[in-house]
Amino acid sequence: MQLAMLIIIGLLSLAAAAAEAAEPPASSLPTGPELERAGAIVGDIYIEAQNIFDLSDPRENKALYRAANAIHIKTQERVIRQQLLFRSGDRYSERLLQETERILRSARYLYDASVRPIAWRDGRVDIAVTTRDVWTLNPGISFGRRGGANSYGFEIEERNLLGTGTALSLSHKSSVDRDTNEIEYQDPHIAGTWVSLRARYANNSDGSAHGFALDRPFYALDTRWAAGVAAGEDERIDSLYDRGKIVDAFRMQQRGAGASWGWSGGLQNGWARRWRVGWIFDDRQFEAAPGWSGALVPENRKLVYPWISYEMVQDDYGKYINHDQIGRTEDFHLGTRWSALLGWSDTAFGADRKALIFGTAVARGMAPSNKTTLLLSGSFGGRLESGGLENALFDASARYYVQQSSRRLFFASVQATIGSNLDLDQQVLLGGDNGLRGYPLRYQGGTARALATVEQRYFTNWYPFRLFRIGGAAFIDVGRTWGDTPVNTPSLGLLKDIGVGLRLASTRSGLGNVIHVDLAIPLDGDPAIDKVQLVIETKARF
Repeated sequence: MQLAMLIIIGLLSLAAAAAEAAEPPASSLPTGPELERAGAIVGDIYIEAQNIFDLSDPRENKALYRAANAIHIKTQERVIRQQLLFRSGDRYSERLLQETERILRSARYLYDASVRPIAWRDGRVDIAVTTRDVWTLNPGISFGRRGGANSYGFEIEERNLLGTGTALSLSHKSSVDRDTNEIEYQDPHIAGTWVSLRARYANNSDGSAHGFALDRPFYALDTRWAAGVAAGEDERIDSLYDRGKIVDAFRMQQRGAGASWGWSGGLQNGWARRWRVGWIFDDRQFEAAPGWSGALVPENRKLVYPWISYEMVQDDYGKYINHDQIGRTEDFHLGTRWSALLGWSDTAFGADRKALIFGTAVARGMAPSNKTTLLLSGSFGGRLESGGLENALFDASARYYVQQSSRRLFFASVQATIGSNLDLDQQVLLGGDNGLRGYPLRYQGGTARALATVEQRYFTNWYPFRLFRIGGAAFIDVGRTWGDTPVNTPSLGLLKDIGVGLRLASTRSGLGNVIHVDLAIPLDGDPAIDKVQLVIETKARF
């Protein structure tokens, strides 16, 4: 009897082993391309919306961090699920998983996102979607300084209201241009759709502004249609600058509205091609500002025009770390993107002139090696009136990255702008507020400018209080302007500065910015400017 039992047990063990050999365990996953070739079907989708701090990490399992997690309302599972580009029962697509990751990472209430297959059985593959929240309630005080001018603000902002992804903010801000009291509401997914709503109202020291936008964008490469409508009014005083000083000012009253519809054949052979048609109303009235001469007041403009545009986007993206952020996944577009727009403004539509409105933009990213990345972009736009160009503006830029190690990166950039017959309210300026850090803001003006920057960037392992990633940079900025305008005195020629800076990137805040603290020394320019400029500001990039 015992021998018979042993034989039976042995046969059962052999059968179990054979079954395991015929069907791999869930942990033995094919690669993404292999799943696609096998015709895999998406099975169960598991959403793991993680809190701000990882309490399984002893370094974060502290009383303060536990309290932050306890009072933070995590992003709701449905909010994550509605942004997925795939559903259970769909054919598995590695591309859609990667694009979904990029979409989720672009949400300011999420720090990072991972979308990956976790199990494979009977032709079905289960997917895990993991996200990590950031702290989105931001009450407090902000302060900045650049170009010798201070700015500050008081605000209370919630970028993920009740875990829904909705943003609501109340703020008071004071800058060199104006004091602003503002309320703003944004819902990126109305009723679980891809339709977004943005509404704002601002009561300013020099006027007011209000507007709304309802938009259904081309949210993914394979999106087949888009639509939008927007309207707003803005009244403010704008200043004209030379050598960092206001030389004149004017009041502008702007009313605008627009609507558009777009369609696409989706992603085909690695490209998404999109058409749009729309209508724009843009009325700008100008007058002298109180207390100023009014010698330099732009001409009134009223443009009303239908338009048509075309866009091509190549499906080619790269995933990076420690380039423009610190310790955070970054998505760079490494393909080509080109768009063009044509519109016709006519008095028959209610405009004050006949004009051909045109614009085109192109961007190209490339990775010549696994250590280098080059991002190029350019745009050209303006109006053609009475056979001549008006308010024509050409912009071009190049950004070059060389990853020397996981903690060191060389960065260089070049930017150029050329204008022709610019409207008076369209100044081409160069100074501490747009890259020439050793000089006052809006220091030099003209019809063209160029700026080159070289930085040696450092990314440390220092992570104080598990709240901020720390980095630093040594930099050189070189720039100049060209051309005469009614506003600006002749160019001072080539302007240079050198400096060092501290970078603090918040890993727990929904602000998503990098705090810059720079000390810059001007090497040229007017002897009256400060010998050292302190620049404190927040930027989207390093």
